[in-house]
Amino acid sequence: MSRADRVADALAQRELDLMLVMNLVNVRYLTGFTGSNGMAIVGRDVRRFITDFRYVEQAAAEVDGFDREQGPQDFVAALGDGWPEGELRLGFEDDHVSVRRHGRLREVIPDRISLEPAGEIVEALRAVKEPQEIERIAAAAALTDEVYGRLREQGLVGRTEREVALALENEMRLRGAEPGFDSIVASAERGALPHAHPTDVPIARGTLVTLDIGARLDGYHSDCTRTWATGELPDDLAEAYELVRRAQQAALDAVRPGPEGREIDAVAREIIEAAGHGEHFGHGLGHGVGLEIHEGPRLARTGDAPLVAGNVVTVEPGVYLPGRGGVRIEDLVVVTEDGRRVLSGTTKDPVTVT
Repeated sequence: MSRADRVADALAQRELDLMLVMNLVNVRYLTGFTGSNGMAIVGRDVRRFITDFRYVEQAAAEVDGFDREQGPQDFVAALGDGWPEGELRLGFEDDHVSVRRHGRLREVIPDRISLEPAGEIVEALRAVKEPQEIERIAAAAALTDEVYGRLREQGLVGRTEREVALALENEMRLRGAEPGFDSIVASAERGALPHAHPTDVPIARGTLVTLDIGARLDGYHSDCTRTWATGELPDDLAEAYELVRRAQQAALDAVRPGPEGREIDAVAREIIEAAGHGEHFGHGLGHGVGLEIHEGPRLARTGDAPLVAGNVVTVEPGVYLPGRGGVRIEDLVVVTEDGRRVLSGTTKDPVTVT
């Protein structure tokens, strides 16, 4: 069954006739189109793909199984006709469509067609990866491991955080990928900032450095965090590292089909809380990864979706000590029929890189 067929099945369950897909990530998932302007309309017997003049040839090469159309310069105006007859209920991505865009849609689309909120229909399908998607994510994860290996050879001490971040991203590009997000390189007390931006501060000896990087390869992302020492550590930082490593392993061992995201989150959170660091772990345990770096399902206190085979998620607990430093360890994990498969291969044993 095609992805568009699965969307049509989901529409029937919600008593909708058609779905208007405008979010470009969802458009790519359904049609294969990688350009910057396109939309799709999907129903039981409807497969319309619309793009503009710039992408007609590209769409011919990438989009299969849809009727391809070239839209006018006023792109949304293409939705003024081409609809099946009769009254229709048209789902739209209310989690992506602005109020202004909704107003424009209402101006253009015939009055006999009602616009119904239908966000997350495509995202729910995307959360369960097909085997070829998992292969692409695994390839991106393997590339990230190579980049980490190269950094260990190059060293950290004396280089600025920004220099290291740029070097990491350059290594991705040399291997045919792009950075999936802005790399995090946070040393010493800046490691207590979960989403620190690299600075021109040189990395010192005898501290921790948190490195959070991910590659985008063939459209799919990887995500992996490691925290390395640059010499002998003070006791509190060494203890924090071992605590996070223990909590991360326990959460990994709990990943399998069935538990809700919040249940997996609780495994790591309870270990960290029992060690007296509950207030120092303020983010969720993980998130889905695929065509986007953050997608469903969520491993967090608010994550109520049960894990299923085909989910690809991160497991990334952290402890952040203000004024001292931080530790985060993150693996990329596939939920399998009988457990899980870890895609991240870079060691989590204590590592010293000078």
